[in-house]
Amino acid sequence: MELEAKPKIDLGTLSDALERGMMQQAAGLIEDLNPAEIALLIESLPPARRNIVWNLVSEEDDAEVLAKLNDEVRTRLMKGMDTKELLNATEGMELDDLADVVADLPESITKQVIHSLNQRDRERLEAVLSYPEDSAGGLMNPDTITVRPNVSLEVVLRYLRALGKLPDNTYSLFVVDRNDKYLGKLRISRIVTHDLIDPVRDAMDKDAQTFTAEMPATEVAREFQNLDLISAPVVDDSGHLLGQITIDDVVDVISEQADHDILSMAGLDEEDDIFAPVIVSAGRRAIWLGVNLATAFIAAAVVGMFKDTLEEVVVLAVLMPVVASMGGIAGTQTLTLMIRGMALGRVENSNARWLLTKEVAVGVFNGCIWAAVVLFITIIFFAKWDVGLVIGAAVAINLIIAAFAGVIVPLILRRMNIDAALAGGVVLTTVTDVVGFITFLGLGALVLT
Repeated sequence: MELEAKPKIDLGTLSDALERGMMQQAAGLIEDLNPAEIALLIESLPPARRNIVWNLVSEEDDAEVLAKLNDEVRTRLMKGMDTKELLNATEGMELDDLADVVADLPESITKQVIHSLNQRDRERLEAVLSYPEDSAGGLMNPDTITVRPNVSLEVVLRYLRALGKLPDNTYSLFVVDRNDKYLGKLRISRIVTHDLIDPVRDAMDKDAQTFTAEMPATEVAREFQNLDLISAPVVDDSGHLLGQITIDDVVDVISEQADHDILSMAGLDEEDDIFAPVIVSAGRRAIWLGVNLATAFIAAAVVGMFKDTLEEVVVLAVLMPVVASMGGIAGTQTLTLMIRGMALGRVENSNARWLLTKEVAVGVFNGCIWAAVVLFITIIFFAKWDVGLVIGAAVAINLIIAAFAGVIVPLILRRMNIDAALAGGVVLTTVTDVVGFITFLGLGALVLT
């Protein structure tokens, strides 16, 4: 489920056309969209209508639309296709896109798709499939144009004209030796602006950024952002050229990472289909609801320890949510900043201590201010200055602990190789609830009973 702009088509207009059986009008509406917009449109429809819209898509756009769909929607759609339709839909697909699609195909059809390729493309596809999907190798397109350093730019230009068609998103050619070892990158613009009698070695960029096939896709995206790259070569450990990554692939990674960071906070997956069957959606959410229930019982057990205090001072029960809520909000603010900083590579062990000191200082500052506010409000509404002092102190302490936990929790989870975006919120909420209740009720027991 990618974060993209809405398609130009009005869903209401299309739905109305489908309900009325006006397929020609619906086909006309779909024809005006590009493949990415059609994919987003399909993801925005209930399952029953997805198949209808898919059958109205032009065969020329099938491959691109299929490649743009998120994994779960694509898998469900392909289950309704026969073998011939699947083979037609994948024909002519870019190799990097085809690598994503074949992972969702039945094994028998995958073999047929691979067998339908020529020997060269088959070897390239198998090379991409040999790397993890979330790595530079899994992200790359092995379809590249290579040239030798000693040929002239005029020879390169004649070669390009003889090819007739370049691979999509070709911004540069790659310079290799006779053993396919990467030497540099030759931008298309250099061919146009340089004297054609110059050799390639004089026009190529020898210092262009390269990526190893094993590098995580998120790190690749970060480097593209930092260095304003449009394309970059992927090499193996020996420096041999394997393929290239282009900006359109990186945009997809950035979008997926944004989805992941947002949805993981709720224990959801970015590939989850919003229109998935009820049982499927309920099952996915049940896992984290169960985890949350377990942590809630921990907080309830803490409250139960102070049952006698609550019976004597009922106002404490009324004010308890204030302490937990303030700590939860403060902790979530810090946690969100930390997770974003870690995703962007801005938070490392070298600056973690400085960040911890800074966030605790923010917690102290906010704790003092809001403790005073809560104290004042409590005295006005309940006319109990002692209760005001207790809740004010509890709020201050919980805000400080929340800031501390907001920094420490994601760092610890990262060290344990656990996704902080997925588990951080649950852990943090437990910490702020337990600390808030213990502090508030503990101080209440000491001061008020």
